[in-house]
Amino acid sequence: MADTIRAELHSLNRDLSFAAKGDSGHWLMIDSKVENGGNAGACNPSELLLQALGACTGMDTLSILKKKRTAFSHLDIFIEGDKRDEHPRIFTHIRLRFVLHSNGGDKALQDLQRAVELSYDKYCTIANMLKSSADIRYETGIIDG
Repeated sequence: MADTIRAELHSLNRDLSFAAKGDSGHWLMIDSKVENGGNAGACNPSELLLQALGACTGMDTLSILKKKRTAFSHLDIFIEGDKRDEHPRIFTHIRLRFVLHSNGGDKALQDLQRAVELSYDKYCTIANMLKSSADIRYETGIIDG
């Protein structure tokens, strides 16, 4: 049976600002640039999409690293996305860089690479939806820490 997830959005006024809430009950603000009719007071939908991709792959990656008992203090993820010039302005290329803060050396790097690969290929819902329309590439690295 399908897992249904619900969300609701409420415009704050006639500008392009919304308050959004999902099944978790947490509120999130969404906005647009002033020149597009918003107030520039929150992330725009495209930024949220990239952040959702990063969070989805990041949560998978951290879960896998914990199961492997990989030594690390934290994970940083940096994301860039290129959008088409014409409408619909979908993402055509997305690049993610995963940086694990670890003193685990080559083993930690190999664990990170495998965890990111599993997330991208199998577990991350957002990546699996986006990869049919965007070229998604990722790289991994380790920083001592």
